[in-house]
Amino acid sequence: MAERGCPLEAVPLPAEVRESLAELELELSEGSLVKSLYAEYLKRQRACLVPVMAREPVMVTSLKRDMKRRGQSCLHVMHHSFKEQTHPSKQRADSLGPHPPRRPHSDRRSHGPAIHGMSASDVHTEAVQAALAKYRERKMPMPSKRRSALAPASAEAYTPPDTSSASEDEGSLRRPVRLASTPLQSHPSVQPWLGQAGQGSSTSSSASSTSSHPGGSPAAALAGPAALAHIADLHADPPDVTTGLGQPRHAYRERPQPASGRGAPRAGSGSVLETAGGVPVNSRVSSKIQQLLNTLKRPKRPPLKEFFVDDFEELLEVQQPDPNQPKPEGSQMAVLKGEPLAASTAWPPSLLAALRQWGTTQPRAPCLTALDTAGKATCTLTYGKLWSRSLKLAYTLLNKLTSKNERLLKPGDRVALVFPNSDPVMFTVAFYGCLLAELVPVPIEVPLTRKDAGSQQIGFLLGSCGVALALTTDACQKGLPKAQTGEVATFKGWPPLTWLVIDGKHLTKPPKDWHPSAQDVGAGTAYIEYKTSKEGSTVGVAVSHASLLAQCQALTQACGYAEAETLTNVLDFKRDAGLWHGVLTSVMNRMHVVSVPYALMKVNPLSWIQKVCAYKARAALVKSRDMHWSLLAQRGQRDVSLSSLRMLIVADGANPWSISSCDAFLNVFQSRGLRPEVVCPCATSPEALTVAIRRPPDLGGPPPRRAVLSMGGLSHGVIRVDAEEKLSVLTVQDVGQVMPGASVCVVKVEGTPYLCKTDEVGEICVNSSTAAAAYYGLLGITKSVFETVPVTVAGAPVSDRPFTRTGLLGFIGPDDLVFVVGKLDGLMVVGARRHNADDIVATALAVEPMKFVYRGRIAVFSVTVLHDDRIVLVAEQRPDASEEDSFQWMSRVLQAIDSIHQVGVYCLALVPANTLPKAPLGGIHISETKQRFLEGVLHPCNVLMCPHTCVTNLPKPRQKQPEVGPASMIVGNLVAGKRIAQASGRELTHLEDSDQARKFLFLPDVLQWRAHTTPEHPLFLLLNAKGTVTSTATCVQLHKRAERVAAALTEKARLSAGAHVALVYPPGLELIAAFYGCLYCGCVPVTVRPPHPQNLATTLPTVKMIVEVSTSACVLTTQAIMRLLKSKEAAATVDVRTWPTILDTDDIPKKKLGSIFRPPSPDVLAYLDFSVSTTGILAGVKMSHAATSALCRSIKLQCELYPSRQIAICLDPYCGLGFALWCLCSVYSGHQSVLVPPPELESNVSLWLWAVSQYKARVTFCSYSVMEMCARGLGAQTAVLRTKGVNLSCVRTCMVVAEERPRIALTQSFSKLFRDLGLPARAVSTTFGCRVNVAICLQGTAGPDPTTVYVDTRALRHDRVRLVERGSPHSLPLTESGKILPGVKVIIAHTETKGPLGDSHLGEIWVSSPHNATGYYTVYGEEGLQADHFSARLSFGDTQTVWARTGFLGFLRRTELTDASGERHDALYVVGSLDETLELRGMRYHPIDIEASVIRAHRSVAECAVFTWTNLLVVVVELDGLEQDALDLVALVTNVVLEEHHLVVGVVVIVDPGVIPINSRGEKQRMHLRDGFLADQLDPIYVAYNM
Repeated sequence: MAERGCPLEAVPLPAEVRESLAELELELSEGSLVKSLYAEYLKRQRACLVPVMAREPVMVTSLKRDMKRRGQSCLHVMHHSFKEQTHPSKQRADSLGPHPPRRPHSDRRSHGPAIHGMSASDVHTEAVQAALAKYRERKMPMPSKRRSALAPASAEAYTPPDTSSASEDEGSLRRPVRLASTPLQSHPSVQPWLGQAGQGSSTSSSASSTSSHPGGSPAAALAGPAALAHIADLHADPPDVTTGLGQPRHAYRERPQPASGRGAPRAGSGSVLETAGGVPVNSRVSSKIQQLLNTLKRPKRPPLKEFFVDDFEELLEVQQPDPNQPKPEGSQMAVLKGEPLAASTAWPPSLLAALRQWGTTQPRAPCLTALDTAGKATCTLTYGKLWSRSLKLAYTLLNKLTSKNERLLKPGDRVALVFPNSDPVMFTVAFYGCLLAELVPVPIEVPLTRKDAGSQQIGFLLGSCGVALALTTDACQKGLPKAQTGEVATFKGWPPLTWLVIDGKHLTKPPKDWHPSAQDVGAGTAYIEYKTSKEGSTVGVAVSHASLLAQCQALTQACGYAEAETLTNVLDFKRDAGLWHGVLTSVMNRMHVVSVPYALMKVNPLSWIQKVCAYKARAALVKSRDMHWSLLAQRGQRDVSLSSLRMLIVADGANPWSISSCDAFLNVFQSRGLRPEVVCPCATSPEALTVAIRRPPDLGGPPPRRAVLSMGGLSHGVIRVDAEEKLSVLTVQDVGQVMPGASVCVVKVEGTPYLCKTDEVGEICVNSSTAAAAYYGLLGITKSVFETVPVTVAGAPVSDRPFTRTGLLGFIGPDDLVFVVGKLDGLMVVGARRHNADDIVATALAVEPMKFVYRGRIAVFSVTVLHDDRIVLVAEQRPDASEEDSFQWMSRVLQAIDSIHQVGVYCLALVPANTLPKAPLGGIHISETKQRFLEGVLHPCNVLMCPHTCVTNLPKPRQKQPEVGPASMIVGNLVAGKRIAQASGRELTHLEDSDQARKFLFLPDVLQWRAHTTPEHPLFLLLNAKGTVTSTATCVQLHKRAERVAAALTEKARLSAGAHVALVYPPGLELIAAFYGCLYCGCVPVTVRPPHPQNLATTLPTVKMIVEVSTSACVLTTQAIMRLLKSKEAAATVDVRTWPTILDTDDIPKKKLGSIFRPPSPDVLAYLDFSVSTTGILAGVKMSHAATSALCRSIKLQCELYPSRQIAICLDPYCGLGFALWCLCSVYSGHQSVLVPPPELESNVSLWLWAVSQYKARVTFCSYSVMEMCARGLGAQTAVLRTKGVNLSCVRTCMVVAEERPRIALTQSFSKLFRDLGLPARAVSTTFGCRVNVAICLQGTAGPDPTTVYVDTRALRHDRVRLVERGSPHSLPLTESGKILPGVKVIIAHTETKGPLGDSHLGEIWVSSPHNATGYYTVYGEEGLQADHFSARLSFGDTQTVWARTGFLGFLRRTELTDASGERHDALYVVGSLDETLELRGMRYHPIDIEASVIRAHRSVAECAVFTWTNLLVVVVELDGLEQDALDLVALVTNVVLEEHHLVVGVVVIVDPGVIPINSRGEKQRMHLRDGFLADQLDPIYVAYNM
């Protein structure tokens, strides 16, 4: 019968059986019984029912069926909003049906469909279980966490994890590095679904994997993908599942990766096997990424319609309203009026008159009983004592507080009341004392520390109220934090306060004839109650004397309070219902209040019930939490009786979970005398005070009702009672009738306050004499909240009196009952739908709460990311919860919320127990929690982000449009109406005579000529860390050293001309001598950075690879390095038997060379330049003699280098422009070079600047890493340097040698820092070179200063340049990369069509010059690549010129400045490397831009690098802080990339400082980092996989 919705005629079970069943039910709900003991549960249940079976078989069957359903999941009693008030006497879930007073045999009428014999709590549990069952098969990648970051947290105190790390000094110019302390790093994060044997038990992680030697790298050594191109390039990528565009990632790229020697081994990463997908086998990381992709492949929302915006505006997707969404259909509601406020003659004219009356006529009547933590009555305050003490206090405040013979306080002044929750007596005396003295009390919480949650906001409130005096007790004052003087400390943000202790001995007795003149009627402010808003700001709600009196009268009438009744109060007596009932209305009616402190409730949750029983209390004031706690503690308490209660007022009856607490409480305590009609939920608001309260039938209240509402309807603000989707419902109980004398209406939440329709949810507004008057001192928001005028659809006001907005969301149901479904403060608008924070808390609590959540502490709030609310759920994790279980719980919570509320959770974080900021009575301080989350100081121990699911308003992916054909674009020298973007340096022919150029065609000839004509002229001078000169070389000395090396090569190594020789030297003069020695005998030198002795495993394979790839027949080096190359340690890394001949040049004999080799033609190969690009490609380029001399000539002319000049160089001498400046230019131009080896700066940071000053260098060169070291290490020491005589005023140009976009922030901060040392503001500039041409731009000494422009980052993503003003949103500063060198021509070409582009258009920079490299040097001839990079021609326009493609994006812009030749100056702006760009959502991103945003996100982010893998954006962040801070970064990084770049981060990896590999030029090696990550070699602190 019950199945058909027909209620059963229930026969009451005997009381003892009902009690046993209720206890059993409780054990189940509490989690004491887990599912494995479910059979035991059923057995015990049967045992309870056996005696009754024979008598009532029908009833027991239905009860068993219900019990069985109920047992299907272990449920927390308090947990859900969907519980029904079903009782053993009756099980029916009426949709808005009345419930008559529950008695065993009351008449039963059927009202609407019932949810089949099931209580609403079951409905909800079942909903959650059904939701989870749908998702069972989905696997989610679990975050990886380092063991040290898993330190178990105790319940009471969270100990920060151990963050010690072994760090050894190694490598030149490296940042601090953490070495893994053990070769085997244990990872406790096991994924059961991976199904690999031994998975996760221990993952090998090379101990030296995190070293960052220049040119070296973690994970795969520099050579990692050296000979092989990227992993991603070797194999076809999986399709892009994140955009709906099925293009492979590198579709835009025409230039394949330069690969030097396909057969070369991958060094450093051991034998990492790879699958066909390019994923290393056994890589935990890659399998997790695959799982992540699998979860993302299921499209969450309908695909976006593609579009392309021509004005570059990236329009965010606006959620279109669903045409099928429910709309309100009811008629417009009418204003609901409460019963009139009875004008009783018995009521005193004012509250103080009542106090005086009772204090004089009934002095012995008890007013207030305070309890200690043992539950004993410590003090009972009589009405006589209250009156006399209040008078004493009033007299003292008015007459004894003076300053310079003037009264300190005037009537109407505000006074702070600072009393603990355990001292209601002193608080009540203080409150009435202030009223008698015509002062305005402002009750606040006791500040326990200087940094209490929300304490600063309380300070703001006190300041805005002009509070200068605080009243407190002796005991409380002693407990306050003290300053060193012994005075009470000044709290952050608080005004200066005078503290007055009001214990009896400190007060003065007034004279007999003294009477206070207090007028406590009218509109004057009586007291101010603080209220904290959703954003965390605290405001004071001012309540007038008239409202105070009206509130007391209305509560007396609604609750039927009578003289001498006893009220048990568990609430905070300083504010809200606790104050209105327990301090104000009670005194008006001469009631006796028993105040139960929070501290006692924590120790003994049953204390309030025991006091009701002991004092035969007629009324009790509680919250649903107190009912829940007492349920858990009531077992074995047989002697309590609640039969004396006529009203159990549930102050938070408007919360979604209060209904389940009421039901469960009644279920258990009905057998102890609690009558069902006694439970009276009420709704309150700080602005309107009591809004509604349920009356017992004897006070004329209608029968209670409940509504089973559709969640979907509620999210659209519509009431739909009978939901089709039975699982997605919310059950709410009424909160009774409107207060006497009040009018209530429901208005729309946003915009004009139109009246809602009868089936529409809106904000409840009240017009009543009992409402508060204003927000103290805040006129603007007071008007919008306290003076709202609701209007009809026609726009007519519904009343001539203003209404007060309550902040409660609800509707008016049948019998004029008020229903509340949420609070405005908890409202989250996601997309177009509204969700209530409390409902989401309730759903989360229904997912096995007792197992994970510590004391049910969950906070839900929303943060705005990308112009929409995003839901964040933070829960305290039980100390004994394991990592895997917590992750499983998080996954299940996400699924339950998604299924029941149809909304995604953006971030779910678990924090250690007891670490969330607490509100005064132990709840969670939501706004402070939100603030900590946004500031990155929440310190979670587990995080799960789901941006892929939640963020549905991203701009639409860009579709590439077909290009316009060339013929329609080019007209003469114009492209599409703009000048062709082409520029060149000065012409070489005009600048010097051709005889000298011919004479200086071969560098060996130049050196011989200088040794002959100016033998003693100094060319080189090498400094050590102490600044002393360790070696010098004049022209003749260098010539003789070179001859000796050449002789050794021909005689000892028996090399003939054209043989390749590897030079493996530390930075110094031996390297230069060996280089010219090779040229003297016709060999081809290859400079190689020596391996690092402490880090052979990652640096030696690179050396070996360059030697092999360059086919070197001999290695020249020093004795020390030779021993290292052949050592046992080296043998463990490479095959030392396969080295070619190794010669040490330390002690070679003095021999004169018979004849110096002269190349037959200038196009003969002079040297090979090998370098590893930032994308991890090892590429060697060929430099002919002609190109070498042309390079030197251009630099000489640009920098005005002559024999009389001195320049200082602090660069690595192994490749690119650094090598040219170190080894070539001095010999060509004859100037003296002061050489500062960068490794020496590790022990003396100021060495370079000191050398520049000491040698008065006009021109100096450095790398970004050197500049960064100086800025970081010397920024605060400029005064010390000045006293040491460092003066940089001699510098005309300081150039940073780089192959990247200029780092403006670094160069500007360097200029500002060292301005005090005389560094000219215009001196610092950058250079630009690349593999195909090592020096394209150099600022030089003449010509205009570098210009800076600001471009729109959104336009850059679309490969366009849009110039904007400085400071405009989305602006990015770009500075030009120096002046184009003499003889160099530059043009900007389209990356795909290869056609020329116009001025200020973004394209690839192509270069043509005499010093272009002649091609790549590889074992196998890569002819296609060679032609593409070194012999490119434009597809139209000038198709004859041969260009080299730089692989860099940039643009040319003609400025208003004039250069040296009088022409208008063309500035070249480099945007970034094409190889490094990330193509995501059809747009092109530069890693440096995303990284800059991430570094700004939090102060603990030391460095950052990004790369993509299978179209997921991976962000690697170096944490400069404690490991416990690591997880704070996950949300902040995700937020900032979404906000600024409209990209969803797929994986966030948090590592130690120094893990991101950096080469000698200070550039990040992102591809090495990627390989190390995929091979699981980074030893990360935490890896978060965003869903």
